[in-house]
Amino acid sequence: MLFKLKKLKTGAIAVIAMLSAIPMQGQDLLARQAPIDKKMRSVDSVALQKLINTDNLQNPAFDLYQGWHNNYVSRYNVEMPQEYKIDLRHFCMPTPSRLVTSNYGYRRTFGRMHKGLDIKVYIGDTIRAAFSGKVRIVAYERGGYGKYIVIRHPNGLETVYGHLSKQIVKEDQVVQAGEPIGLGGNTGRSTGSHLHFETRFLGQAINPAEMFDFVEQDVTGDYYLFRANGKGYVLNGNERVPADLASITPATASEKKKPAKKENPIRIHKVKSGENLSTIAKKLGTTIEKLCKMNGLSRKATLRPGQILRYS
Repeated sequence: MLFKLKKLKTGAIAVIAMLSAIPMQGQDLLARQAPIDKKMRSVDSVALQKLINTDNLQNPAFDLYQGWHNNYVSRYNVEMPQEYKIDLRHFCMPTPSRLVTSNYGYRRTFGRMHKGLDIKVYIGDTIRAAFSGKVRIVAYERGGYGKYIVIRHPNGLETVYGHLSKQIVKEDQVVQAGEPIGLGGNTGRSTGSHLHFETRFLGQAINPAEMFDFVEQDVTGDYYLFRANGKGYVLNGNERVPADLASITPATASEKKKPAKKENPIRIHKVKSGENLSTIAKKLGTTIEKLCKMNGLSRKATLRPGQILRYS
């Protein structure tokens, strides 16, 4: 009887051990599976983000613009939001040129508004997309932009590139920031080779200088807060931006636009036939050394008629 009890006890212990081992094996299996699940979730997240990015490029700013067309630069019949935060990160300067030859604003000479910046480039210089986006217009306008391109971007902006000598993209083509889209030129209503660069939001022109600093070859901040009243301002990365733009009040001290840099006005000289560095320096009251330094020239450089030189 005692032997039977011992045998029963031994069997019970064995059964209990087997039963207790099952959860442990399950836990080991879950532990081994956890890294795989985490990796799969990571893969899913990357795939989802890639899908979202692709859709944003195929249908840029679809929540703002009603439809898509390849006709007009600024003709939109949409309701303008009171405020909208434009992401300026992941940009590319459209040209490495730092010379702004004409600013945004009213031109007394022509009696009309100049809705962009003119940047000095030469015929054949590479022009690049400022942000990733989708090409909306590739066209020619004899009395205005000449050969020009309009690109719509997921951040809500549309950028315009005018007076090109050649367009190397097609309408409805998706482009990445920094991708070549055309070559600098002198087509359309232009008195010399340059890039006419515009930034527009729902067709409304915004001074590109509020977002792009060509002298520093950088954007002015991480974000630009567009306001329908025209009083937009820059938001930097270390400033707190409310998630709900509808709750934003007029700019606080920490959100005010960065003060403009005090710079001497840019002055340029168009080389005439027979002129050289010596005669130009004497005429403009400057030195050959200064002309060479400001224009990346050597003292022995040969100048060509029509060439633009900066002297201030």
